[in-house]
Amino acid sequence: MLRPAMSLRVPTETAYAKINLALHVRARRDDGYHEIESLFAFCEDGDVLTATPRDDGALTLAIEGPFAGDLAADADNLVLRAARALRNASGSQLGADLALTKNLPVASGIGGGSADAAATLRLLMTLWEVDAPAVDLPGIGRSLGADVPACLASGTLFGSGVGEQLQPIDLDLSGTPILLVNPLIPCPTGPVFAEWDGVDRGPLDPNAWQRGRNDLAASAIDLVSEIDEVLAVLKAQLPRVARMSGSGATCFALFGNEAQRDAAADRLIADHPDWWIMTSSLR
Repeated sequence: MLRPAMSLRVPTETAYAKINLALHVRARRDDGYHEIESLFAFCEDGDVLTATPRDDGALTLAIEGPFAGDLAADADNLVLRAARALRNASGSQLGADLALTKNLPVASGIGGGSADAAATLRLLMTLWEVDAPAVDLPGIGRSLGADVPACLASGTLFGSGVGEQLQPIDLDLSGTPILLVNPLIPCPTGPVFAEWDGVDRGPLDPNAWQRGRNDLAASAIDLVSEIDEVLAVLKAQLPRVARMSGSGATCFALFGNEAQRDAAADRLIADHPDWWIMTSSLR
């Protein structure tokens, strides 16, 4: 049964949209994963998760929002998988009614399910009053997906290995205006990595990330040709940087100020009403 409400405030956590400011693929491993180097950053906005505690141990999930129809609230959803993993690790007997507002497109290269899983872990750690030293939260994250540890921190990080080896980087990017654009065509991660040409084009210097690249862009464009148009349109707005994030199809542009970003967003909304467009700032 539901625990009696102690407060009108419902615990809330944001699943911050993840941005790969640069993504270098270095090698394909024998286990099917890829060695990468990436500079992760996170937007102030994303999906939103709320939770109400239960004493009976049950875990439920309801999904709403503009992209709710693209995601099933079944046992394999990363939100419920994260909740089960934390409960098993902590020994908690509590449950929760979870509600996810899905604001970000699915299979879009900006964290998605990984960010949702990380937000679930952060939220339930507080809701269930789990003692942080009692659980290996990064280990739980790694068991759920390569991007989950970075999404747990949701800060500016240099990632290596398969993305799970993380090092905080101080680049003073907080507050940088960002414009995100997606042509609303799913771009699943697996096929994009599978189409990578296998060429190691060199390491990523996180302090010179502007000169970096996204080594998955070519294979993503082969699968979703509209990404090329999105990038061309973004570059025409004269941003500081325009690049594809992750395995696509979302692309981003960084601007010097909010007025430039908002003017670019207005032009794109008018010219491409069928695209998903979000304005935000880096955390």
